[in-house]
Amino acid sequence: MSDNWPPHITVATVVENQGRYLLVEERDKVTGALVFNQPAGHLEAGESLFDAARRETLEESGWEVELLGLLGWALYTAPSNGVTYYRSTFLARPLREREGAVLDADILATHWFDYGEILAKSARMRSPLVLAAVEQARSGTLYPLDALQHL
Repeated sequence: MSDNWPPHITVATVVENQGRYLLVEERDKVTGALVFNQPAGHLEAGESLFDAARRETLEESGWEVELLGLLGWALYTAPSNGVTYYRSTFLARPLREREGAVLDADILATHWFDYGEILAKSARMRSPLVLAAVEQARSGTLYPLDALQHL
């Protein structure tokens, strides 16, 4: 069995406010390129997917959010490192930007982009999951949060 299996469990949050989407700018650890991503990261031991999504959004963007629903799940193998990720993506609305928040060291900046700006930057997305998640949010497809259970 490969060292890249089982899949890494990750979360991402599409934060939308008046037609603009919150993206973080970061340096890809493998290629060194500057890329855009939703606030996203790994599930930690003992943490629910909901808590992980809220935590990662705060750590990477400085925004506290309310989760509105589940956009979907994705299984993605990154060509840069061969690692497979199982990602749960949530739709959220911003509640407040935490003043003085210290962002993760990998985050260079946060941005609010409209859909056209995201399309124009699509070649700089960390993975195809970024644009796909925004498009899924725009489609109106949203699963209730109780579709996930944390027992």
